[in-house]
Amino acid sequence: SHVNKAYGKTVVVEDLNLEIRRGERLILLGPSGCGKTTTLRMIAGFEEITGGELYMDGKVVNDIPPGERNIAMVFQSYALFPHLSVWDNITFGLVLQKLPKEEIEKRTYQALDILHLRGQEHKKTHELSGGQKQRVALCRALVKQSPYFLLDEPLSNLDAQLRQKARTELVKIHEMFRPTMIYVTHDQIEAMTVADRIAVMNKGKVQQIDTPDTIYHHPANV
Repeated sequence: SHVNKAYGKTVVVEDLNLEIRRGERLILLGPSGCGKTTTLRMIAGFEEITGGELYMDGKVVNDIPPGERNIAMVFQSYALFPHLSVWDNITFGLVLQKLPKEEIEKRTYQALDILHLRGQEHKKTHELSGGQKQRVALCRALVKQSPYFLLDEPLSNLDAQLRQKARTELVKIHEMFRPTMIYVTHDQIEAMTVADRIAVMNKGKVQQIDTPDTIYHHPANV
């Protein structure tokens, strides 16, 4: 509600009003520098909000640290630990949460199966291809079983064929678990194929929020 983000005099996001529905796939779409990643990072708690309120599940969370927001995030750079195995990368957060060993194993094997990584779990991440690293990052987010799934251009390092496959997998994963999914991309095809609704951003402002079909056929502006 009326969220702003500024670095000194430079306004990056201006008067952002956006209601994201529980369990939907909302895509923030726009060119580089339009404020979409900053918006995602404010939701995650990695960026402080300059003005306005951010509500999650009805509560204002402006001052709640990222670790207490119960989000799962996939970064563009994957942000995997190079010295840990695939298994240890995926289970890292669950071990910190002190979940029972059986529960950790159950969730991890399920995620490995969904993302076709069974058999790779003992490898170090530097032994993996780009596509496999991307799936490990998705696995790590998936096992948290968090109600909020935040993705920052998660497929941008993949080649075209892999991207297409990964998009399909993402939608499938979402339909299995139904988290509230907020997804940043500048790829229009990705937005059209993955989103329930798209928020088109430009120069720190939301231009239009609607279904892919409406945005395509009835854009609010040029």
